[in-house]
Amino acid sequence: MAVVLGINAFHAAASAAVLLDGKPVAAIAEERLSRVKYYAGFPRHAILECLKIAGVELKDVDAIAVGRDPSANRAKKLEYSLAHPAKLFNLIKVRSSRAQLDDMKTLIAKECGADAAALRFEEHRVEHHLAHVASAFFCSPWERAAGFSVDGSGDFVSAMLADCADGTIEVKRKIYVPHSLGNLYMLICEFIGYGKYGDEGKVMGLAPLGENTYKDFFDDLVELTADGVRLNPKYFAPFGSNPGMSISEDGEMIIHRQYSEQMAERFGPAREPGEELSKRDMDLAFGVQSIFETAYMHLLRILHALVPVERVAMAGGCALNSVANGKLFDLTPFRETWIQPAAGDDGLAVGAALYVSNAVLREGKRHVMADAYLGPEYSDGAIEAALRKSNVAYERLGRDALIERTAGEIVAGNVVGWYQGRMEWGPRALGNRSIITHPGFPGMKDILNARIKRREWFRPFAPAVLAERQSEIFEHGHPSPFMLHVYKIRPEWRERISAVTHEDGTGRLQSVTRSENPMYYDLIQAFERRTGIPVVLNTSFNENEPIVNTPAEAIDCFVRTRMDVLSIGSFFCKKQT
Repeated sequence: MAVVLGINAFHAAASAAVLLDGKPVAAIAEERLSRVKYYAGFPRHAILECLKIAGVELKDVDAIAVGRDPSANRAKKLEYSLAHPAKLFNLIKVRSSRAQLDDMKTLIAKECGADAAALRFEEHRVEHHLAHVASAFFCSPWERAAGFSVDGSGDFVSAMLADCADGTIEVKRKIYVPHSLGNLYMLICEFIGYGKYGDEGKVMGLAPLGENTYKDFFDDLVELTADGVRLNPKYFAPFGSNPGMSISEDGEMIIHRQYSEQMAERFGPAREPGEELSKRDMDLAFGVQSIFETAYMHLLRILHALVPVERVAMAGGCALNSVANGKLFDLTPFRETWIQPAAGDDGLAVGAALYVSNAVLREGKRHVMADAYLGPEYSDGAIEAALRKSNVAYERLGRDALIERTAGEIVAGNVVGWYQGRMEWGPRALGNRSIITHPGFPGMKDILNARIKRREWFRPFAPAVLAERQSEIFEHGHPSPFMLHVYKIRPEWRERISAVTHEDGTGRLQSVTRSENPMYYDLIQAFERRTGIPVVLNTSFNENEPIVNTPAEAIDCFVRTRMDVLSIGSFFCKKQT
């Protein structure tokens, strides 16, 4: 049995994952442990925690897989450098900032407190987008699929199209920087005041409030070609003129200015964060989402021509654009998707490890990722100790009693912190580290924002639906277990679940089955028995911070916010009014 440790380090969303006998048994983003959003340093805590969950030590690791390969695409890098010699310095600077990974044994020994002489692992570098494709295909239930990875950039590539079969991934096409759909979206995000790493989801939520005012501009910005897409460089700060992103001393991602002076000349000054949103900003959000979808579907149709199958395995940061994912069934020939729950760069840890297991070591072990619960779990003993330390009153209940009491609180319109089982892998709370409320309670969206979330007023909350009732409520039946598709909500349901119905009548749903999460499923079913609504509002258990990990973090969030109820392990806590 091979022990493979996957790592994403010195890059956004640093993370670690462990495979045993080809199966992912643990995966954690370092941000959940460091408490720094999108932490981009070395994932020391995540490595140690994954090994602990897997029941192995560093000396047991046979292979380390890193989701980056500096030797990849050298010809393209050289070609760009020769054509733009003034930009070479910053390209070299980006490479040198990640040089610590070149001596992995020394780095691991230093960071994780291990004896370098006892480490026997082999090191493997997996090209960025190859790791993304592997993270989706090798977790899927399929023996054959098209592979699709799109993001800002990695190893000088912004998109990869591949043919995936059995234990192989055959790359069919690459799109190279600076032509990047991820950077396209980031450009507009930054210009309209959402310049933090990961703000793309906010702009996706803003888009339905805008109009197609700037179609001519976006048609000039993005060109669809027979091979892929090209971006008009005049609106971008020249690629290589700055590092694009950097990492602060505490591991936070810092985005440097992406847009050129042409943007200000065309649209006026960029919006400063916190300023009131204008119609211009909403229309730019609409426009970037629209052109993104057009280009995304164009790439998918090219992929289908290269790999004419009906199934596509997807990853990369752009695969988190759930609005586009919900439309691809109508706009491309693909009929089934499997999207890595950690589609962003945190997923590189799992993807690199899976690629090494399947394509390098040839272990021949395929395991379907049936759920995303790959993080830590805490015993009732640890939870009770944390409750006592915090002086929080609690009752210990049996499983069914806890579910029924909690469902009753949701029916009453109370806000519930739901902390159960293993932490989710990926950016979405999927029913183990969630805040849950009534999806149709009057004013619930405003209540949540005022009491806990403090999010932008236009951002939607997500519906979690019993999988067998999905087609009754949504206009599409393809499952979305990892909350990565947006579908239209049927008109007759929109008022009944108004708190999760967005401005355009859509919802970013999570399909919930009992086999994936029995306790969560039974909670939603208990709510349905009382209300006739097989849906709850599910949002992440946090308050402008990474999703809670430990019982102490969950209890602290419960205490300091206006959350009404905490159901944590076997314990039920309710604030006295």
